[in-house]
Amino acid sequence: MSEPLIRYQNVSVCQQGLEILEGVNFELNKGEFVYLIGKVGSGKTSFLKTIYGELEIQSGEAEVMGYNLRTIKQKHIPELRRQLGIVFQDFQLLTDRTVHANLEFVLRATGWKNKVDIHMRIEEVLEQVGMSGKGYKMPNELSGGEQQRIVIARAILNKPELILADEPTGNLDVETGRKIVELLRSISESGSAVMMTTHNLNLLNEYPGKVYSFENKRITCETPEQEYASTEQPDEEETGQSLE
Repeated sequence: MSEPLIRYQNVSVCQQGLEILEGVNFELNKGEFVYLIGKVGSGKTSFLKTIYGELEIQSGEAEVMGYNLRTIKQKHIPELRRQLGIVFQDFQLLTDRTVHANLEFVLRATGWKNKVDIHMRIEEVLEQVGMSGKGYKMPNELSGGEQQRIVIARAILNKPELILADEPTGNLDVETGRKIVELLRSISESGSAVMMTTHNLNLLNEYPGKVYSFENKRITCETPEQEYASTEQPDEEETGQSLE
C-alpha cells in the first residue's frame, strides 16, 4: 500500500497565541473523498492552512506529500503548494484577464513554457469541468457556478494528487452547489484525493464520503453509517432501514 498523502500524529495548531486544535491524528490516502464539518471557528480552515504551509504546526508530527511540516524550510513551501490544488470559496480569479489567461498564468508560473502544450492543457481542463468554449470570457461575465468551475480547472492544471476545497459551495445556490460536488467527486474517482470543508450537511447524505468532525479543538472520524440532519425530512422508503 502506498504512503498516505497526509499523516498527522498528535498535532497541535495555534493561531495568534491561542490553541485551535490539539491531539490531531489524521491520515488521507490517494483517491479519497473527505468532508470536514464543524461550526464556524472550529478550526477547519486553519487545519487546511497547515496543510499548505500557511499556518505552522505547533507540536506533534505532520507530513504532507513527503514534506515534514515541522522542519520544512520557507523556500520549499512553494514546491509543496505546486503539488496541491486549492479551491477557495471566494474564487480569487484575476479579474483583469480572460479565463484562458488566468489558467495560462498558473501554468507559466509552475514552469510550463511550450505554447502548444499550454493551450492543449487549458482546453483539456476546461472540457473536464464542463466549460469548453468559455476560455475567452472575463470572470465577471460568468455566473458564480461557472467561476467556481474555472477555479477547479485552475486547481487541477498540474494534475495534483491532492485537492483542498474550502467551502467550495458556500456562495452558490443549492443546485449549483450539487453540481460542483459532483465535479469534485468525479475528480476524486479519477485518482486525486479531495478534501472539502462544508456547512451543507445535505451533501454528506447525497454524495457520501469519509467525514471528519471538528469540535472542542478535536477532529473525530465519523462512522460511515451516520445520517446527517438535513432541512428536508426524507420518507422512510427513501432512507430504507432505520439506523440500528
